[in-house]
Amino acid sequence: MSDKPTYITRSRELRQNMTEAEKRLWAVLRNRKFQGLKFLRQHPVVYQVQGDGSYYFVADFYCAEKKFVIEVDGKIHDFQKEDDSWREDVLKSLGLYILRIRNEETGNMSVLMDKIKSEIERL
Repeated sequence: MSDKPTYITRSRELRQNMTEAEKRLWAVLRNRKFQGLKFLRQHPVVYQVQGDGSYYFVADFYCAEKKFVIEVDGKIHDFQKEDDSWREDVLKSLGLYILRIRNEETGNMSVLMDKIKSEIERL
């Protein structure tokens, strides 16, 4: 059994099993290729609930410098809108900005990168 916290193990698993859409976006975001910003993939965001311990979410992509999260949503998200809304509320309460994109949007990367750039410029 590992001594590493669960969120580290889970993040590593998700990095090894990225969706095709996540892989396409990661190819453009990695190594400061986009706007010179450092993005992390499948990054755990740990938060505390008073008197109830700590919990975590794994953000698909995270830029600490801008406090910016990108979530890539596949079909499953059509059936978990309430959970996604609650998750967004928690992330926003931590001072993070969340941009949700659909898997299909990674098919036209130049349009998607313009969208992400304009969202970042608004921060």
